[in-house]
Amino acid sequence: MDTLDGDELSRRIARELGDALAAPTIRPGCSGHHMEFPGTITLPPETLMDVIRSYCRSLDAHGFEYIVLVPTHGGNFGPVKTVAPDIARELESTVIALADLDEHMQLLNEGLSEAGIEYDQDVIHAGAAETAMVLAIDEGLVRVENIEPGPEGEISTARLLSEGFKSITENGVLGDPTRATSDAGNVIIQNVVETYVEHINTERDAV
Repeated sequence: MDTLDGDELSRRIARELGDALAAPTIRPGCSGHHMEFPGTITLPPETLMDVIRSYCRSLDAHGFEYIVLVPTHGGNFGPVKTVAPDIARELESTVIALADLDEHMQLLNEGLSEAGIEYDQDVIHAGAAETAMVLAIDEGLVRVENIEPGPEGEISTARLLSEGFKSITENGVLGDPTRATSDAGNVIIQNVVETYVEHINTERDAV
């Protein structure tokens, strides 16, 4: 989901900006909190930050004026926010990190609301919003007959990250993915794109 989201957001953001290119999404990421679910592959934060540095150094060497970091996996927002200032001090390129996890989840919830789905999830993972986004990107990837909801209501992000998702959700889902529609997914994605483009333009105007 997070890689699909990263690819789609970066493509749409680049298209909206008109003078940008979308680089390949970095994967895997920091997913230690999912390791109780078999098949999970995770990186230490330091490794991810080194990979981001290498990406940015490469793009800087090719003369890009701006490098925008767009994390889409919850575990990656912290490392991106941590490493971005160091990279910015090192490179000629201006580095813009769109790494506010709370804002990102708020934008997803707002997109659902704008699409007419009154559903709000404190912590977003595999529920209505993310399932809607995958339906919008590639409907064939969602096995709708297997969809099942997970815990709803107030959920501690700190507990999820320290104790792991399995401490709260047996199936890895938070919220109710049955509420998802592809139309809502498109609204959500466009909501994030428009907000991020606005952030990027604001940062560019300030330079």
